[in-house]
Amino acid sequence: MSEDYTHGEMDITTQEKTFEGFLKFFTYLFGSAIGILIFLALFNT
Repeated sequence: MSEDYTHGEMDITTQEKTFEGFLKFFTYLFGSAIGILIFLALFNT
């Protein structure tokens, strides 16, 4: 193991933005699914 490495010094801004994108995507997906289910329940389709 390299002696130059210090825990917590890695730049993770790209990973954080990617994770934030996944969270937004799944939030919108979940919200859309709930909306579709409510629509179907209201109109008995």
